Amino acid sequence: MSPLALGIDIGGTNTAFGLVDALGHVHYSNNFKTADFSSAESLAKKVLKDVSSQVTSMSNIEGIGIGAPNGNYHNGTIEFAPNLQWKGVIPLAAIFKKHFNLPVTVTNDANAAAVGEMLFGAAQGMRDFLLVTLGTGLGSGFVCKGEVLYGHTGMAGELGHIIVQPGGRACGCGRKGCLETYASATGFKRTIAELRQTFKVHSPLVKTPMTRISAKRTTELAEQGDPMALKAFDITARYLAHGLATAVAITSPEAVILAGGLTRSGKTLTDPLEKYFNQELLVIFQHKVPVLVSKLLDENAAVLGAAALVLQR
Repeated sequence: MSPLALGIDIGGTNTAFGLVDALGHVHYSNNFKTADFSSAESLAKKVLKDVSSQVTSMSNIEGIGIGAPNGNYHNGTIEFAPNLQWKGVIPLAAIFKKHFNLPVTVTNDANAAAVGEMLFGAAQGMRDFLLVTLGTGLGSGFVCKGEVLYGHTGMAGELGHIIVQPGGRACGCGRKGCLETYASATGFKRTIAELRQTFKVHSPLVKTPMTRISAKRTTELAEQGDPMALKAFDITARYLAHGLATAVAITSPEAVILAGGLTRSGKTLTDPLEKYFNQELLVIFQHKVPVLVSKLLDENAAVLGAAALVLQR
């Protein structure tokens, strides 16, 4: 068997992992509910047990790449992740290295996704781009001259926590008005909940229980011309465009690449987004920065990104 990398993506809902070769082929993958593990230690033990049953020898694995919310590349830690039940500073790299006896690289989950996109996806051949994940939260990875931007603390690139609405929605980070609270899967549902209180035109979204409202169903309604569904996407696109335009003014990327669950809404999201994005951009950037959708949209996308942290070497 050719050397493999173990890619692990720790998300607010699920933890996915898999064994990946240098060509991006996933030889094995699995996932668990993150909330089922009271500690990172218990998760590491479970992943080790599972992976050990798939390889003849752990020496076939070159290293472990982990993408996680608030993952610190320099320290190998998760630090005060608002969407995880593990609180404080978690020495993630040290925990996994203890159990696997392999090199471990940890970074923000969106940074890992950016590296995966550069090796296997829509950013192949690019050296300057921005990757934004629209999932439970909003993550981002800035790639400059072919390298992920980590900054002095190892925590650079938190686009989801720039303030787009001063005094706005409460965020898990403890502040108010963060982009993540408006342009993420969670923020999208909050927008619908607010519209239900004030929307005057009939829509199936008004009477549908919030537990049954999803981006997929809202997309279907928007495609049928439902005014409330269209308004929800319009609001989301406006806030996201504002955040992206701000990032472009600072980094001047070749492209912006979107990933995550909300991107499955397709043109229902991207059409208004591109319109507002180019309106918000400085004139020197207008119509020069395409908004692309990730080419790694299957269930292994996050695993490929995490494994790429090892494979890029």
